[in-house]
This record gives sequence, structure tokens and C-alpha cells, in this order.
Amino acid sequence: MYHSVTHTAHDPYRITVSPRRFERQLRWLRRRGLRGVSMAELIRARTAGTAKGLVGLTFDDGYADFTAEALALLRRYECTATVFVLPGLLGSTNEWDPLGPRKPLLDERGVQQVATWGMEVASHGLRHLDLTHADEDTLRREVHESRQLLIGLTGHDVAGFCYPYGAVDLRAVDAVRAAGYQYACAIDPGPLTGRYALPRVHVDERDTSWRLHLKRGLHRWRRHDPADLPEGT
Repeated sequence: MYHSVTHTAHDPYRITVSPRRFERQLRWLRRRGLRGVSMAELIRARTAGTAKGLVGLTFDDGYADFTAEALALLRRYECTATVFVLPGLLGSTNEWDPLGPRKPLLDERGVQQVATWGMEVASHGLRHLDLTHADEDTLRREVHESRQLLIGLTGHDVAGFCYPYGAVDLRAVDAVRAAGYQYACAIDPGPLTGRYALPRVHVDERDTSWRLHLKRGLHRWRRHDPADLPEGT
């Protein structure tokens, strides 16, 4: 689980990885016979029984630095990724982070560029709201309308959703499923772990090779293989 790839001296939420560190992390994967892929590709591979050696890479919030910094590095190391974007805030900034620096988000052209270069564009809702506190109308707009806007913008199906803040409950899961998504990402494992609440591991600037090794082992230990996906290898 990545967010922003750029240089910054102020990162109170630890959501930023420098391009140099990101390249080292990609190199770490490749040297171990692993390849980063989008979540849609990973799920298809699991279904086909060919997921060995694949690691899902996700980028939350749809920061503009994805096309400026991350995209070229992903292509250099023959990786793909899923970018969870906010169609209600295209070309805006991360207004939900009161303590962090303002960072520009992808605009329409940037989202189209992400799709053109073979990355998966998926939804993070419209405006980065905690869906567990949303009323029914807001919940539907955040989940359903965001998908329709992204389909119209990219010309591709939108298979994935990511819960802002990792906040998920049964009502949010039901809304995501009803909107036609094929999967959704959470953060931590929990009672809803499954195709519509897939756990992930946070990665930041501090994650050197030994920390990545520990996190990989920890994720294997703490996760529960979703019962509604084919068993992984």
C-alpha cells in the first residue's frame, strides 16, 4: 500500500516514499523473483492458479506524482499497479490531511495517462470520506457515482474500490458489492476480510530491504486468505 512518490521534508502521516527509495523497493522485489502487479491482475492470476511470485501494488488517493515519478519506475522494472483515484477531487489537493503538505491530485488527463500506460484505475470514492459515517445517499454517491465517472473518463471497466482511511463496515461492503465492483481493498485484516475487504501492508520511506523482509513475513502470518478467492500459492 503506497500513496505518494516524491521528495518531501515534512511527512507527518508517513505517506511519502522518495523516488530513490521506491526504486530500491522495486529492485528488492525483482531480485527475489517477485513482480508487482495491479490488484485486478493479481486476482485474475489467483483464479487461474498462476499467482506465484506476484505482489499487488496499490497507490491510494491518486496523487499527481504517480505519473511524474512512479510510472516510469514501474515500467522500468516491468511492474504494474492499481491507482485508487478520487473523481470528485480531480486536479485538486489532499484537503482531508490537515497536518500534511498540500499535494496535487491527478487531473482528468493524468488519470487517462495512468490507464493508457497499462495501470489499473480504480475508485477511492468521490471525496475521501469515511464511509462508515456516511448517510445512505452519500454512501451511494461515493461508491456508485465514482465508478461511473471513472468508467466514462477511462473507457474501461472499473473493477476495484478502496475504502478511505481503511474504514470499512458491513454496510460499506454491501454498497461496494451492489455497485458492481469485483473487489475492494481495506488495510488491516478483520472479520470482513475477503474479496471486498482485502488487507494490505503499508510501505513508506523507512522501509529498507530488511524492513520489507519483515513486513512480508508479518503479512503472511497475520493475514487470513479470503475464503471467497481461490487459495493462493
